[in-house]
Amino acid sequence: MSEVKKIATRESYGHALVELGEQHENIVVLDADLAEATKTGIFKKAFPERHIDCGIAESNMMGIAAGLAATGKVPFASSFAMFAAGRAFEQIRNSIGYPHLNVKIGATHAGISVGEDGATHQCNEDIALMRTIPGMVVINPSDDIEARAAVKAAYEHVGPVYMRFGRLAVPVINDNPDYKFELGKGVVLREGTDLTIVATGLCVGESLAAAEKLAEDGISVQVINIHTIKPIDADLIAEAAKKTGRIVTVEEHSVIGGLGSAVCDVLCEREPVKVLKIGMNDMFGESGPAVKLLEKYGLDAAGIYQKIKEWNK
Repeated sequence: MSEVKKIATRESYGHALVELGEQHENIVVLDADLAEATKTGIFKKAFPERHIDCGIAESNMMGIAAGLAATGKVPFASSFAMFAAGRAFEQIRNSIGYPHLNVKIGATHAGISVGEDGATHQCNEDIALMRTIPGMVVINPSDDIEARAAVKAAYEHVGPVYMRFGRLAVPVINDNPDYKFELGKGVVLREGTDLTIVATGLCVGESLAAAEKLAEDGISVQVINIHTIKPIDADLIAEAAKKTGRIVTVEEHSVIGGLGSAVCDVLCEREPVKVLKIGMNDMFGESGPAVKLLEKYGLDAAGIYQKIKEWNK
């Protein structure tokens, strides 16, 4: 059996920017002294005149992006999620969100899979923060193919977009001719009747593997990939709840304010059912190898499987 291809979505971001840059001269890419890590350096090599290194000044970078957008450019402001969503929140809210400017934010190194950089850099709060900004689109792709499609969709969407990318190489799971990316639309990756897993980001692949293990125990699991957390696919989530009667959300993010909260918002209004939220449970991460951290916090396939088994008794 051939080995599964693994690619970090931050790599996908860099390559997708180059592809877009070749097609659209109005794209400008900004970075905060992290071009090698965020992979915007790939764009810089191809289009040095359209790449701006703003230095270690993320808040100022968002202001520059806002100014560029006001002149008709389409800026992609890039940094680690902790610095983009965290440090520059006020500038994103007031300078980009409030005037609803056409700025795209590429936030890499999100979640605990940042690994050895530790709790200060492992941003598990960014989805929650960005969801609160009126008009902000929030995307968290699951693999290379989806990440590239997300960058293209972000460019085509008029308005602010927050894209979340990871440091860790993850399996390519959307490598099929029928794959289609559409903002605000979830994707059913596996049919099931007993419960539904609604996952996002790197947890989608792990959830599919967990569903396979649960199937061996006679539990039929539907798996939905929610790449766009805002606007969320409320119809699909409500239909899944009605069909299977139980929902499990899985995310590499705090269970407070992230995918789980967004799904519960939908279900409270549309189809109240029992929900299990799997994610970071009101805690900070720690330094360590990314794969080991995912195991420790139960965000790998084995951990997801075990938590669902215990909850489903």
